[in-house]
Amino acid sequence: MPEPTPTRTPPKRSRKAFWLKQLHTWHWMSSAISLIGLLLFTITGFTLNHAAEIEGTPVVTEGSGQLPAPLLPQIAPDDKPDAKKPLPPAVAEWVGQAFSVKSGGTAEWSADEIYLALPRPGGDGWVAIDRATGAATSEKTDRGWISYLNDLHKGRNSGTAWKWFIDIFAFACLVFALTGLFLLQLHAAKRRSTWPLVGLGLAIPTAIAVAFIH
Repeated sequence: MPEPTPTRTPPKRSRKAFWLKQLHTWHWMSSAISLIGLLLFTITGFTLNHAAEIEGTPVVTEGSGQLPAPLLPQIAPDDKPDAKKPLPPAVAEWVGQAFSVKSGGTAEWSADEIYLALPRPGGDGWVAIDRATGAATSEKTDRGWISYLNDLHKGRNSGTAWKWFIDIFAFACLVFALTGLFLLQLHAAKRRSTWPLVGLGLAIPTAIAVAFIH
């Protein structure tokens, strides 16, 4: 008795199954990578939109100190024009320890003072050193956790590592959106409301922008 001929999957159906599997894989992987970031950016999108209503009260902390005498020659006044350059390593180390700050950035050197700006997410700060006497003063401003998260949303004063995170997160969101779009295309034949809903998602912000934003 002859063996039955195995049933072959039509090529078109096989291709669709392949792409469905690939798209589902990339869709769930990109959603997993971007999930926490999406939550963060969604919440901070709301807080940024209502920043005036939920803005916290800034807390300002002032400090003072005296640069050790052996370090004074390293910042002594001179006739050179104003410049921007880092603090000498020993001076930077002392500033970091005295004021509990990261002092490795670029400072502004004038004839009588060195000013080190210390911007950061959720606050600001600075350290100023008198070049003649070595008297140092500092100020830190803390605007709270909401301001901190808002600045992370904007990438404000957040450093190179956070900049890379935003780029990777944005790419993951792009993959998530595009694979979702292709999955909608593959399932649209059985779901008639697919494209009207997609069109609505475009029409609503467009109408608001045209009618109310000038």
